[in-house]
Amino acid sequence: MIKKGFERKEHHQEKTGEKQQIPVTIKGSEETLQNAEIAVENQSAKEVEALSARIAELESELTRLKEQADKFRDELLRKAAEFENFRRQKERETMQASSRALENVIRELLPVVDDVQRVLDNAPTDPESAGQSKPFIDGVDLVRKNLDKWLGDKGVKAIESKGQKLDVNFHEAISQIDHPEAETDTIVHEYQTGYLLGDKVIRHAKVIVAR
Repeated sequence: MIKKGFERKEHHQEKTGEKQQIPVTIKGSEETLQNAEIAVENQSAKEVEALSARIAELESELTRLKEQADKFRDELLRKAAEFENFRRQKERETMQASSRALENVIRELLPVVDDVQRVLDNAPTDPESAGQSKPFIDGVDLVRKNLDKWLGDKGVKAIESKGQKLDVNFHEAISQIDHPEAETDTIVHEYQTGYLLGDKVIRHAKVIVAR
């Protein structure tokens, strides 16, 4: 009887002991959970800080690259503008060189044109002489027409002189004469024809004006 009572008491104490250990286990789990949460929070804070630092680094790199791109863009635009100016300058120089070469050729040709015109101006007019020299005169006239056509194709035209008022931009007065029917400084005779190449005078007309 005594032994049975002791066994019941021991068995009761074992049950009581198990019940007393349960709160200890729960308390330990709560502390572990809190520590895990703190660890997670610390880890999250470190990750956020690392991400923020990386974002700041990338933003700084992006700013640097944008500045570099703007610099390259400005340099490219400047080089393109310089090249365009260079190209236009070379085109102007080429056109000017071509124009000067054409002017030189025309200036050298004009005395030939003058000589051909003098031949025609002094051709015989009487029927007998004109008949014998007609083939020669026709040939010279054909040369003159071809010269006029070539000059016209190049943009060359004669300056109007006779009957015009003297204009020093186009005419060069080599003499003055009394002329009752003409006003003062009116051109009464053209000694040498002047020519324009486009709007540029390549040779002034030499004229005689009324006094």
